[in-house]
Amino acid sequence: MMFRDFRTSVCALSIALLLLGGSEAFAQALKKNPTSKLYVADATGESQIDSGDKIQALAKNAVHSPEGSVIETKSNSTDALVLSNGTALYVTPDTRFEVKKFLQEPFTPNRTDLDVEPSISQTIIHLVRGAVGICTSKLVAGSSMTYRTPHGSVSVRGRRLMIQTSENETRISLLEGDVTVIAEGSEAGQSLQPGQQAILRRASLGSAPTVTIQPIPEADAPKLDEALALACISRRTVLFESVDNPAADGGADIVPVQTSPAQPQTEFTVSPARING
Repeated sequence: MMFRDFRTSVCALSIALLLLGGSEAFAQALKKNPTSKLYVADATGESQIDSGDKIQALAKNAVHSPEGSVIETKSNSTDALVLSNGTALYVTPDTRFEVKKFLQEPFTPNRTDLDVEPSISQTIIHLVRGAVGICTSKLVAGSSMTYRTPHGSVSVRGRRLMIQTSENETRISLLEGDVTVIAEGSEAGQSLQPGQQAILRRASLGSAPTVTIQPIPEADAPKLDEALALACISRRTVLFESVDNPAADGGADIVPVQTSPAQPQTEFTVSPARING
């Protein structure tokens, strides 16, 4: 009886898969998502990525699997990193962040559109200290992107923002797009409009952070725009393609393809001191 029930279940599954497209649907049902990737568009000074198994220096044009890794820049070091969902990060000196989650669904090979995210993705990054400039592509429906700091979290829907955190406070400056800021211990979020800045700060040790929203100071806007420009430039220097690879987990792999010269004509470094005014 048990064998008959199992055989019946298998037949039912086979019929369902045939209705969905036969053997191709069956293969797709078994196929795992390709491993998401991180591409190092630029690196100056000394930076490293700790994957848990090993610690490597971040080198220009290198490719890593970011999920579960810890990335850290030393003093006088900066990085421009591009994730395979089309999001670029400009990482300032003395910054440390952890990629808690970065999952991505398979996407169409040979894509050419750099302005739209290639597939649904889920991103959770914990910024421990320092600052990151974020330049995203247009996120597709179903994607989620969250940045956490010691004082709260930021739900990002695009497109250009800077997050700075220290022991005393977190500042989120939005130049373009839409984000929601949630203080630690709170369930209510506050949305930012372009040109606004949220400051999360604790009144005393152990107290819940408060959120103050204000216009981005005029003196800070050009510096923030300069920092984010490098992230956006880096984002457009590479696209990611999904290619068949029987040796890869799930039978597919994500590979970066450079779309412009490796050495952009405009290069600059923005220090945290300049960003903070």
